[in-house]
Amino acid sequence: MSTPDAIQSGKQSQDPDARIHIPFHDEQGKRRSLADVRNFGVMAHIDAGKTTVTERILFYSGRIHRTGEVHDGGATMDHMKEEQERGITITSAATNTSWKGCQFNIIDTPGHVDFTAEVERSLRVLDGAVAVFDAQAGVEPQSETVWRQANRYNVPRICFLNKMDKAGADFDNAVQSIRERLGARAFPIQYPIGQENDFRGIISVLENKAIFYDDDSQGRSWHEAPVPEEYREKIDELRLAIVEAAAETDDALLERYLAGEELHRDDLLQGIRKGVITGNIVPVLCGSALRNKGIQRLMDAICYFLPCPLDITSIVGEHPDTGEKIERQADVDEPLAALAFKTVADKNGDLYFVRVYSGKLVQGMQLWNAVRRKRERVGRLVIMHAAEREAVEELRAGQIGAVVGFKDTYTGDTLCTKDAPILLESMTFPETVISMAIHPKSRGDRDKLGLALTRLAKEDPTFRAFTDDETGDTIISGMGELHLEVLVSRLLNEFRLDCEVGRPKVAYRQTLKKDCDIEGRHVKQSGGRGQFAVSRVRITVHDETENKYESSIVGGSVPKEYIGPVGQGLMWGCDEGYPLGFPFVKLGFDLYDGKHHEVDSSEMAFKESGRLVLRNAVAKVGVDILEPWMNVMITAPEANLGDVLGSVNQRRGQVDRTESGSGDAMRIYGQVPLAEMFKYAEVLRGLSQGRGVYTMEPHEYRAVPNSIAEGIRKEIEAERKAKGK
Repeated sequence: MSTPDAIQSGKQSQDPDARIHIPFHDEQGKRRSLADVRNFGVMAHIDAGKTTVTERILFYSGRIHRTGEVHDGGATMDHMKEEQERGITITSAATNTSWKGCQFNIIDTPGHVDFTAEVERSLRVLDGAVAVFDAQAGVEPQSETVWRQANRYNVPRICFLNKMDKAGADFDNAVQSIRERLGARAFPIQYPIGQENDFRGIISVLENKAIFYDDDSQGRSWHEAPVPEEYREKIDELRLAIVEAAAETDDALLERYLAGEELHRDDLLQGIRKGVITGNIVPVLCGSALRNKGIQRLMDAICYFLPCPLDITSIVGEHPDTGEKIERQADVDEPLAALAFKTVADKNGDLYFVRVYSGKLVQGMQLWNAVRRKRERVGRLVIMHAAEREAVEELRAGQIGAVVGFKDTYTGDTLCTKDAPILLESMTFPETVISMAIHPKSRGDRDKLGLALTRLAKEDPTFRAFTDDETGDTIISGMGELHLEVLVSRLLNEFRLDCEVGRPKVAYRQTLKKDCDIEGRHVKQSGGRGQFAVSRVRITVHDETENKYESSIVGGSVPKEYIGPVGQGLMWGCDEGYPLGFPFVKLGFDLYDGKHHEVDSSEMAFKESGRLVLRNAVAKVGVDILEPWMNVMITAPEANLGDVLGSVNQRRGQVDRTESGSGDAMRIYGQVPLAEMFKYAEVLRGLSQGRGVYTMEPHEYRAVPNSIAEGIRKEIEAERKAKGK
């Protein structure tokens, strides 16, 4: 790997007034080395400063010449109208820049839990991540969510403790929360000089020097000094810890360290980098993005420690027909393997964001979608800078870009060539938890609404739109009130559709009350060829939300070709949701016996018998209605703690623990049913003199109490009667 310049001292290493063009070829027409590429995302809890950090990275690298602020709606990466109006990131936005010879391909991700799918699909294709934390709040609920997502994809990380100038900022407590709540081996490689209003600089643990920023320079200039004496003991302690951690990553380094040899700075950088890539070391840096402190050194750390495409183990997929394992290297000479990880509806042509793992995409080439088993043609290729597009002729292994011109590609699809097919692991997204009816104010817009909802559903894998067969209403469902509110706003702003919506409804589920053995008998005789199928199924209720189907048939009582149709019928019944209309979950099905007829049996007959199994099970053991429960974190003044706890109890909530925050703030952690949390923000403000805030994310489905379940059943019956059903 080519090593970036030494950490700069005194001034920025590049001309701040020179716009840096980011082509993928140098002046000689050669591709930048993959060793100099960093594909990374910026992730965090809402309002921790992700977008501001990204904005400063673009500014100091020369990609933009003025910084826009999130709170003003002027941030480069928050380009949607809804983002600018709300001051939050809603969709992950891609950009690119360069710093000291390294090519940065950056994805700025949302921090609100309603848009967690954006983080999921970004982390699936990234090589590394910068986790941003509010130095006052430390690890927050969405911090834990995105950290778990990064764990799932083994994404190497570095941490940046932002807002060191904020009231209540506490570096040591924030680091401790990263260690305790995230289980990370966090090692500070920087330490703040002062905190809160007194924050004035940073100490480099690796270099044993202090950096003081000049306040009037927008972070472009600083001066270095010896480590202040009052910090000496702390810095020595931190340095010893990171030196030992770095030495443990390499046998040769460890041997030299144990022999008493002083490890050179380059040795430490190499050891830390190896530890980051394996996940054994998480470096922690600090600063204040809004006050222009610490960003250039964060950019240096990205160059030093985050992996390049060559550092990541080769991508492994399987043959779409045989299931045989296939391995592809990050090499342009390998057969093409690319993953479509995001779709964006656009009036100038829908964009399909792709990560190329091997081979190359060339404008005009014919591709094979291994998931849809359809041909696709590459129209135009672009590199994104927020909403701007930069046309390129090709995307090579290790690159992230977008394609215009696909017809049948969706999020998670694998793109390859038909003569060298490969199927890559896709992505999983959580089930929707909230829904509402929607209809256009103008009758003439009904068809337009259907087309618009189809495009939004293709773009957002956590958004669903369907027609209720019983009421005829168009129903939209998503991850939360804000999620649906934003989508309705987009219908107005992007599709010019003014819509009315009903009140939000919880996405209930149902399951059987207990285990049972059930027979499904579908026998019809009409003079000609009849229909005959008997399925005997053992049904168990388990804890996992997903339904499972297996067969333990022996002796051929149900022929092999009919075993699959029985499962299809069972899943059909689960989706149908008789008798309440809620999908069934948490069920395991084992087809253990049955009967067939040589002439009258058919796939359709056995599908119907599977469907009847579930209906008969409902009649025999009954159903429990399940509702989504949410993990909730509430922050409120200590003086209002009793009232807030009371409000949680009134909502059938369970409090796990309370802990002190900054100042007089207290944090409450627990679980509450989603049905009880509508409009809670207004209630909480009233209980806390406007100072209370809360966040929540899906936890699990639990049975609804009998009294509430009876009310839900009566409401469903009333709706059906009103519709004449």
